[in-house]
Amino acid sequence: MIDVPVNLGARSYRILVGAGALAMVGAELARLKVGRRVALVSDAAILALHGAAVTRSLAAASFDVTTVLLPEGERAKTLEVAASTWERFLDAGLDRSSTVVALGGGAVGDLAGFAAATYMRGIGVVQAPTTLLAQVDASIGGKTAIDHARAKNLIGAFHQPRLVLSDTSTLLTLPEREYRSGLAEVIKHGIVLDAAYFEDVERGVGALLEREPAALERIVAGSCRLKASVVERDEQESELRHVLNYGHTIGHAIEAVTGYRRFAHGEAVSLGIAAEAGIAERLGLAKPGVRARQVRLLEAVGLPVRGAGEAPSLVVEALSRDKKARDGRVPFVLAPEIGAFRLVFDVPTATILDALADLA
Repeated sequence: MIDVPVNLGARSYRILVGAGALAMVGAELARLKVGRRVALVSDAAILALHGAAVTRSLAAASFDVTTVLLPEGERAKTLEVAASTWERFLDAGLDRSSTVVALGGGAVGDLAGFAAATYMRGIGVVQAPTTLLAQVDASIGGKTAIDHARAKNLIGAFHQPRLVLSDTSTLLTLPEREYRSGLAEVIKHGIVLDAAYFEDVERGVGALLEREPAALERIVAGSCRLKASVVERDEQESELRHVLNYGHTIGHAIEAVTGYRRFAHGEAVSLGIAAEAGIAERLGLAKPGVRARQVRLLEAVGLPVRGAGEAPSLVVEALSRDKKARDGRVPFVLAPEIGAFRLVFDVPTATILDALADLA
């Protein structure tokens, strides 16, 4: 088991990475000396696959568990679902000493984290991510949110977990499309944060696609360390943490204009990376070959780099609602080379449209 610390003073926590991590939840919560009432928040499919290990562990540690079922996927991230989750917390008698355990992918983690952040002005949450995307990205850093009809993740709060349990054996149960979607976040970390890590992913594509246990543990822990290092220096996304939005600025806009239905999140991020690499190239910020190398790796793991399917003008209009905008100016994270980034405001609209045209 690999232990990755996230050092945030009084809000510090550990990320435990490895096969069997879910079976440790009861002992770890007991070590944290939390109250005995726990809400296990998940969806039916995830609960059927992985719920038994969690409930057994919690019961063995004498916790009183209430299960809260959510709709699957982005359908969980609505105000109506959040309200029904608060009702379940009330019915279960949860108080400020209680803990929410979010078992599932990014949508479960977002909704459960948001519900925990807002119930009684904040109760403890443990993230137990079961998808690759959630293990390397969404479960770390305390960003919680629900969607608005006009923009993804528009309503939310920063609420750090007490603990993250990334059980890499859960990745063996993922559908192929969902697993490959998570690799977009892995690749993103290498592009903007660590050239050596990017090279490791390039060399290990075969092992990753085969889901070899040692490769999964190494890559998940590597991404966790990279994200933790950013969160530690910029907990609430004041500037540095923008680096983690590489590919997401355009990716989120593509998701919004397609109604969050056409693309998996990682597929949209992959398209966003391809477009934002094109912007860097057109602005003369990227060294020759940098975009091509990114696109090659995305294609190697089976992610889309073209075929966005919507008019570029609609995507640009959606960018105006980006929650990272400042006084109407949307920041773009661009990669001048592998392992480095620059934050750029005021990218000309014509440049964005040209880059989006490449995705057609």
